[in-house]
Amino acid sequence: MEARRKDLEKEDLSTNPLKKVLLLQGLGCSNCAAKIEKDVRGLHEVITANLDFVTGKMNIEAENIEKLTIVLEEIPRIISKYETGVAIREFETDKDTSKVNQHTNPKDQEANLSTGRFHGYIDFIRQLSIRKKLSFVLGIVLFVAALLVNFKPWTELAFFLISYFLIGGEVIYKALRNIRTGQVFDENFLMFIATVGAFAIREFPEAVAVMLFYQVGEFFQDMAVERSRKSISDLMDIRPDYANFLEGALARKVSPEDVQVGQNILIKPGEKIPLDGTVITGKSVLDTSALTGEFLPREVGAGSDVLAGYINKTGLLTVRVSKRYDQSTVSKILDLVENASAHKAATENFITKFARYYTPGVVLGAVLLAVLPPIFVSGQGFSEWLNRALVFLVVSCPCALVISIPLSFFGGIGGASRSGILIKGSNYLEALYKVKTMVFDKTGTLTEGVFEVTKVCSLTGESEEKILEYAALVESFSNHPIAVSIQKSFGKEIDQSSITQYQEVSGCGVKALIHGKEVRAGNSRMMEGEGITFPESQEIGTVVYISVDRQATGLILISDRIRSDAQKALRELREAGIKKIVMLTGDKKAVGEEIGNQLGFDEIYAELLPNQKVRILEQLEKDKSPGTKIAFIGDGINDAPVLARADVGIAMGGLGSDAAIEAADIVLMTDEPSKISSTVKIAKKTRSIVWQNIFLALGIKAVVLLLGAIGIATMWEAVFADVGVALLAILNAMRVLKAAK
Repeated sequence: MEARRKDLEKEDLSTNPLKKVLLLQGLGCSNCAAKIEKDVRGLHEVITANLDFVTGKMNIEAENIEKLTIVLEEIPRIISKYETGVAIREFETDKDTSKVNQHTNPKDQEANLSTGRFHGYIDFIRQLSIRKKLSFVLGIVLFVAALLVNFKPWTELAFFLISYFLIGGEVIYKALRNIRTGQVFDENFLMFIATVGAFAIREFPEAVAVMLFYQVGEFFQDMAVERSRKSISDLMDIRPDYANFLEGALARKVSPEDVQVGQNILIKPGEKIPLDGTVITGKSVLDTSALTGEFLPREVGAGSDVLAGYINKTGLLTVRVSKRYDQSTVSKILDLVENASAHKAATENFITKFARYYTPGVVLGAVLLAVLPPIFVSGQGFSEWLNRALVFLVVSCPCALVISIPLSFFGGIGGASRSGILIKGSNYLEALYKVKTMVFDKTGTLTEGVFEVTKVCSLTGESEEKILEYAALVESFSNHPIAVSIQKSFGKEIDQSSITQYQEVSGCGVKALIHGKEVRAGNSRMMEGEGITFPESQEIGTVVYISVDRQATGLILISDRIRSDAQKALRELREAGIKKIVMLTGDKKAVGEEIGNQLGFDEIYAELLPNQKVRILEQLEKDKSPGTKIAFIGDGINDAPVLARADVGIAMGGLGSDAAIEAADIVLMTDEPSKISSTVKIAKKTRSIVWQNIFLALGIKAVVLLLGAIGIATMWEAVFADVGVALLAILNAMRVLKAAK
């Protein structure tokens, strides 16, 4: 224990609470995974713990090193109660510096590995698979021989028994082990009791056939789960493998984590960009689809910002690193998606609790079905009712639900991320389905947040070019978006040596002496304060008034462009079932109403401060229909209070924005409002598949339970209602990946 504590002290565990991520390699039972999570979470030293069966990742939090040490010592013991042959991998970063703990059952101690890698574990699984294949094939041969050859009764029984143990040995071992540890109600116990019962009533062929059918079904089920896992992991295959670190003129391959901010890296054609940075030299075309979902190539050159995860298609680029790997966009995206399972949907939590009581309830029903009719109904044989009870037992396993529900949600989250939509948890995906009111911020969400000069008016006969020149000169020291748009519209080199006595008036504008003339550029408040009279402008947009030597000279109209797909986005949201769409903006009422009416909003609120936006959202919350939710869509920077207050906060333009990723529940990695309707469609499709699986599993089980109780259903139907339905539910869950494309 002391050595383990010292190991932890060497690691970077200074944050409070301490966090540890484990990878449980070899988990084969979703029901067992839920039990492992429950037991670990129940440890006194644990603040919280979440285990995702799909990825095999367990996230643990503890208060201090001592408590975390105790938890890590307890986890192998907890896992051994439910699963064998599970490799426990501890890691803090993506570097291959992990510690591996191979935990197996006592009779496989020779396979206990602690090499720090999985090569030995994989070899062990291969060897185990070969032994299983040989015993399985031999079991089938003996079973077929017992069926076809007319042996003596005791010889026939021996053949059936040997084939039974060869085919179902693993199931029998797990069942007996679980009985010993008090973990009775799982699929291994149910199959063991059901087949032993079949032997007891002399249904030898049926006992072996049911075990054979079950094992074949389990094989296909495991294969389907692995295929789903691979499909989801492939969607998120954006992690860079290496970086070409530049040392003078030479490039050396290193881990992305070893490159520091300010250092230079080389990106060759066909390579992934490993770290966020700025292009120093070179020109190229980038594939950004892995992060943004957009397949239109993006051209970059010197001065362009690039993000980790982009793929360099054509030219050679030299990039100066701007963020460490653990702070890069791709790292944050991977962290969000991989840990999304920690935020479970209400449906997932319900299914986990339901399974906890459902299986024991059905087992109790099976016992009563076997015992009561022969006692209270005359002429009823015990053997017949025992057979019906065994059918009950086989049907009761809830694996179809426990596997397929989280798989559906994780598939929706993984597929959405491939489309440039980051969803922080299945609870937000489920909540989005219930959203009927959507509230939009204007600037940066419905508009591009890029100001441009749309009109120049002269009031004294000066040329429009001269008015624009005055404005560009007086605004040349400012980085305000309005000042930048004026400078860009002027489009010529500015000689700042001609500018003296520059002064910025906060919230009003700027003034300076230009070639000895007193020039002012600002809003109406500035001009009124200086006693300069201007005709009132009725134009929609931001008006910058220009005065020269205290005389009204001209005005410049600056507008923010509406996003090209904003109108399409609102139309698609209404088609998707959104009942009310509201716009909130801090801009002038005339500007807000002009844009809001143009796009077709139901309600428009303008000239708002952030706290006023929260109050309006709270009022909309009171007015909404029972059982529905509200989503707020903002740029994720100025709207953090409203994003946090909404049932679902969606950040637009989150590409590279730390504030957006932190503030919102859902982050759209592009600036397209139309992605919001795509997100709603993914939420609806995911929920539809989840409930299809619930009705599929419970419906078929209910029918087979009823047929079994009245003596119609046999063991074969019962096994299909268990393993077959689980397989169908998993395959159905995989459809959500297509819905997210």
